[in-house]
Amino acid sequence: MAIDSEKSGADGKVWSLCKMPFWQTSIASSSSSSATTAAAASSATISGQNQSHQAVERSSLHSSNAVSSMAKSLLPTRRRLRLDPSNKLFFPYEPGKQVKSAVGIKNTCKSHVAFKFQTTAPKSCYMRPPGGILAPGESVVATVFKFVEPPENNEKLVDHKSKVKFKIMSLKVKGEMDYVPELFDEQRDQVAVEQILRVIFLDPERPSPVLEKLKRQLAEADAALEARKKPPEDTGPRIVGEGLVIDEWKERRERYLARQQVEGVDSV
Repeated sequence: MAIDSEKSGADGKVWSLCKMPFWQTSIASSSSSSATTAAAASSATISGQNQSHQAVERSSLHSSNAVSSMAKSLLPTRRRLRLDPSNKLFFPYEPGKQVKSAVGIKNTCKSHVAFKFQTTAPKSCYMRPPGGILAPGESVVATVFKFVEPPENNEKLVDHKSKVKFKIMSLKVKGEMDYVPELFDEQRDQVAVEQILRVIFLDPERPSPVLEKLKRQLAEADAALEARKKPPEDTGPRIVGEGLVIDEWKERRERYLARQQVEGVDSV
């Protein structure tokens, strides 16, 4: 019995040595490492999700910008000028002669706008004026000159059309300024093409509303040109030389005295 008790005591000691502390440590360390691994995996998953979400956002933003730019390109450009006629230039068909057409140009913006003509046939066509600056709401009638080539073998014009085209460009400017063609070269990215005008020939011997309207526009353009040629009327006193002011009363008095002198000489 003593031996059995000693054995049992020894076994108890051995069991007590193999009890909880060692296994608890290994279990705690394994559970801690598992928790760390799970946290790292979760963090990696969240990071991957964030990166994928950001990539999707960038992709959607890029696609939306592309769609927006495409939509803007499809939208019609807002016109700064209103043309009359809107897309054609009518010329009387007179082969071998220089003929004229006209187009009304009106600024429909709230700012000053410069305009400029271009043509595919600069040797046989020119514009008056070739360009200018219009204030808001201001309008002008431009005259277009063209030499009509005579047809070969005296052939008649069939379709009343020409390959010559004219282009009107516009540019917003800051206030009143002198027009120079270099404005369109300096601010090329701000230039807009208002319209491309096709040439249509009219039979001058056949009356039509289009021909009558063309005649009225040409008369208006000629009247405006003559008005610009006239010097401005001066209602005040005229200045002659350096600082010498002559009014009507003094002029009349000098003429009267001159006549008196002439009459006195004649009587003598």
